[in-house]
Amino acid sequence: MRVLLLNQCFHPDVVSTAQHLTDLAVELVNQGHEVTVVASSRGYDDPQKQFARREVWKGVTVRRIPCTGFGKKSRWRRVLDFGSYLISCALRVVLLPKFDLVVAMTSPPLISVLAALLVRLKGGRFVFWVMDLNPDEAIAAGWLRKHSATARFLEALLSYSFNRAEKIIVLDRFVKQRITGRGIPDQKVVVISPWSHDDAISYDEPGRLKFRTDHKLDGKYVVMYAGNHSPCHPLDTLLDAARSLSHNHKIMFCFAGGGSEMEKVKSQVARHNLANVLCLCYQPLSELAGSLSAADMHVIVMGDPFVGIVHPCKIYNILEVGAPVLYIGPAESHVSDIFSKIDDRKWTFTASHGDVDGVVRHILGAASRSNNALSTREPHSSALAYSKHVILPRLLEALRPIGDTRTVCAPTIADAEAPGLQERTY
Repeated sequence: MRVLLLNQCFHPDVVSTAQHLTDLAVELVNQGHEVTVVASSRGYDDPQKQFARREVWKGVTVRRIPCTGFGKKSRWRRVLDFGSYLISCALRVVLLPKFDLVVAMTSPPLISVLAALLVRLKGGRFVFWVMDLNPDEAIAAGWLRKHSATARFLEALLSYSFNRAEKIIVLDRFVKQRITGRGIPDQKVVVISPWSHDDAISYDEPGRLKFRTDHKLDGKYVVMYAGNHSPCHPLDTLLDAARSLSHNHKIMFCFAGGGSEMEKVKSQVARHNLANVLCLCYQPLSELAGSLSAADMHVIVMGDPFVGIVHPCKIYNILEVGAPVLYIGPAESHVSDIFSKIDDRKWTFTASHGDVDGVVRHILGAASRSNNALSTREPHSSALAYSKHVILPRLLEALRPIGDTRTVCAPTIADAEAPGLQERTY
C-alpha cells in the first residue's frame, strides 16, 4: 500500500504530533508499506531550526517544504506561517502520484481539506486523524467570534473534511461527542487515544539524578509542567501557587517545553522575581525519560472550554514514570476518566482553575510524603493500557481498507507475555 502522511511536523521535531506520526510512519514501513511524509522544513516550536528538504529516514520518504518562519509571538505570525505551509504543501502534493491512503492530521489547522481534495482529484482513501479541533479551538480561546463569517467559512471547510473522510480517528470520547454532534455518523468516528513512548520512556533513576544535578535541583521537591504551553492550558493557577510558595526553599517549579504561553511564564517569573521557577525548552526524546523522572509531581492543565477540543497527550508518558499527578481543570474530562482507572488514588490530585489554595495544599501534602532519594518508581496501574505496543496496532487496524478482513493482533493488559511487555509488572 502506498501511503501519504500530511502534518506540519515530523522527526526530528519533538512536539507530540511529530512523535506520534513518526511512530506510525516507521511501523507502516516495517509492515511493508511505501510511506511518504510531507512536512515543514522548519521546526514547529523553533522556526529558525531547519531540517533537510529531502531524505529517506528508516525507510520513510520525507519531503519537507519551505514556509515562512515568523513564529508564534502573535496571531498574524501564526496565520502567515500556517498559510504559507498550506500553499507550499498544495503545490507539492498535487505533483505527487496517486496514493492508496492519505492520512491527514490537524497541524496546521484544516490541512485535512487539502487531503480531501487530493483524494477527490486522484483517488485513494482519506483518513482524518484529529488531534485537535479548529475553528473550535480559536473560538474557545477568544481569537475568533463564533458566528463571524470567518468562523462559518472555517466550519464549512472542517465539515467538508469530515464528510469526505472514510474514517475519522479521534483521541477521546469528548472529541467524538463534538463531531457526532455535527451530524457525522457515529460508526464513522473511532476513538483511539495516543500512546506513551514506553519503548523510550520509563522511570530512569540515573537520568533523574543527572537532570536534577545539572539544574541544581538536588534536595528539592520538583513540580513539573512539561509540554506545550498553550492558551488551551492556562497556567495562571499554577503560577500563582508558585508565587504563594516562593518562600518555601524546598519546592521548585519547572516549566519545560515551548509554545506561545512560555513567554508569559517567563515574564511572570521575571516580574515577581520567582527564584523557585525554572524554565527549560523541549527536551529531546533521548533525554525525556530522565527529565520526566526528575519530577516529584507532574501537572496537567486543561482549560475549562477546551474539553473535546484539545487532548492532554502528556499524561501517557507521565503514567509511565509513575510520578504523582496534579490535574487542574474541569471535573469531567479525559484526565478524570484516566484518574478513575488508577488503583492508588492517593497519588492523583485535582483542583479547579482559580483554586490556588487547593493546589498549594496538594503540593505541600504530597511533598510531606515524598522520598527524594528514590531508587525506583513503578508505572501507574493504567499505564499499560496506553502503551505504544497496545495502541499503535489499533491505529494500524483502523487504517485498513473497509472490508479488509485481515487483523492486527493488538496486545491488551491480559497479554502479559506479549513481546516488549513481558518484563513489566504492575
